Amino acid sequence: MAQAKRKQRFFDVEIPILNKETQLYAYEMSELNGRTITYDLTRILRGKSVLLTLNVTVEGSKAIAQPKEFVILPYFIRRMIRKGVNYVEDSFITETKDSKVEIKPFLITRKKVSHAVMKALREKAREEIINYLKNKNSIEVFEDLIQGRMQKPLSLKLKKIYPLSLCEIRMFKVKK
Repeated sequence: MAQAKRKQRFFDVEIPILNKETQLYAYEMSELNGRTITYDLTRILRGKSVLLTLNVTVEGSKAIAQPKEFVILPYFIRRMIRKGVNYVEDSFITETKDSKVEIKPFLITRKKVSHAVMKALREKAREEIINYLKNKNSIEVFEDLIQGRMQKPLSLKLKKIYPLSLCEIRMFKVKK
């Protein structure tokens, strides 16, 4: 007895954080559960090269993609660094209202600075980010990163220590 062939088809997946919809290819809707989508936000963010990784969860007859990771691509950062400047990086794990997150801020100064200034920038950035994340959940933080509502106030606070040419969150990853 021959078995009937199953046919793959496209299923709609909602991305509420971007107010967009995409399609994934599978045999059944239940197969989409746990899949990851990598979405390029370069055009949305006008040239800032960012990849957003999303996890798909199936709820009833709807597939919804929730953000898992926000990464600025290395070539964008290399393009921003000029001669005669310093950059400050940091990496730490902290808590939001609903999860643990790994975050990597990236700062570029306007001129060469001493190690003491770089250390002060790094410590102040860490302190401000931890205070900012304390009372937000991870979905709100992803929205703020995409809109730039996290980077701008941080840059204004760090400007008091030393003026920056770039203040970005290079990576934001949710760790369950």
